[in-house]
Amino acid sequence: MNLPKVKVGIVGASGYSGEELLHLLLRHPGVELSVATSRQYSGQKLTEVFPRFSHYPGNSGLNFVEPHPDEFGQHADLFFLALPHGVAHEYAGSLLRQGKKVIDLSADFRLDDPRTYEEFYEHKHPLPELLDESVYGLTELNKESIKSARLVASPGCYPTSILIPTTPLVERGLIHPDSIIADCLSGVSGAGKKASIPYLYVECNESLRPYGIPKHRHLSEIEQELSKAAKKKVTIQFSPHLVPVNRGILTTLYAAPKQELRSESSFVEFEKNLNDTYSDYYSESTFVRHLSNSGLPDTKNVVGTNVIEFGWKLDRRTGRLVLMSAEDNLVKGAAGQAVQSFNVMNDYPESTGLI
Repeated sequence: MNLPKVKVGIVGASGYSGEELLHLLLRHPGVELSVATSRQYSGQKLTEVFPRFSHYPGNSGLNFVEPHPDEFGQHADLFFLALPHGVAHEYAGSLLRQGKKVIDLSADFRLDDPRTYEEFYEHKHPLPELLDESVYGLTELNKESIKSARLVASPGCYPTSILIPTTPLVERGLIHPDSIIADCLSGVSGAGKKASIPYLYVECNESLRPYGIPKHRHLSEIEQELSKAAKKKVTIQFSPHLVPVNRGILTTLYAAPKQELRSESSFVEFEKNLNDTYSDYYSESTFVRHLSNSGLPDTKNVVGTNVIEFGWKLDRRTGRLVLMSAEDNLVKGAAGQAVQSFNVMNDYPESTGLI
C-alpha cells in the first residue's frame, strides 16, 4: 500500500501502551516514526530495549530521547501521548502551540467538565480551555468529529468495553440507562508498567480481586458518554476486577429493557430491535464483531487484535438483558484504538496497520 508518510512521535514509548504503539507504527505504511521518548532508556536504541522490533520495516534504529517537547516537537507532525494522567497535559499544550496534532491515550482530555475531572482525579485540570476542543476518540461512534480534530482523547479500556455495546441501545431508547450494571475483569497490564507491590507476580497470580469500587476513575467518562446518548444525566454501577492474565478485558453488563416483556411475541420483537440497532450502528465497523445472541465473547479471540467482540442474552426468567464484550486492553483499549483515530485523521483506510 503506497500512502503519503506522516512524521509521527510517541511520547512515553517504553510503557505497555507505548510498546504496543511501537509494534503497530513501525509496520504502518503511512508512518515515518521519527521520535520515541523515554526517560528510563534515553540514548538507547529501540532495538536494544525491545529486540523484537529489530526486523520491523520502520525506523527501528531510532534512539530513545528525553521527553523535552520544545526539543523533539520539530521532528514530527503528530504525536501519540502514552503517558499517565496528570502528565500528558504538559506535553499536549506545548505540542499544540507548535502546530502539531495530538492523540492522547491518558485521561487528561476525555472529560468535558473540569469539575468532573477534579472530582474523579482529585486535582484541578491544568488546561481546561482545551477540553472544549478535544474529541473523544471512540471511532465507531465519533468518526466525523475525529476527522478534523487536532486533539483526540483516546477512550479508556474499560469505557470502550462498556460503551460499544450500550451506547446504541441508550440512544435508541431500548434500555433504561440508569439500570446498567457493569462487571469487568481486566488483565494486569491494565495497571501499567510500574514496580508496585499489588501488581507483583506473587501478588496477582492465583488471585482475583475487585478494586476501585464504587467510584473508579473511568466511571466519569462512561457516564459522560452515556449521558450524551440518553440526553440526560446517567448514573451506572461499575465494578472492575483484576484477574491473573497479562492482557484482555471481559465485561458483563446487566440492563433493564424499556419495553415491557410479558409475552413470547414481545421477547421476539425486542430481540429483533437489538439486532437491527447493532446492524445500523456497526455493520460497517471493521473492528466490531457482533455475535448477537448466538455466541459468547472470549478474550482469546481478541488478544493481539484491535477487535472488540460482543454478544447478548435476553433472560426470559428475569426480563433482564445481559450484554458481554471482550477486547485487548492494550490494543482496542489503548494503542490500536489510537492508531484507528490516526488513520481517520489522515484519511487512510481505518484498518491500515491494524490488520
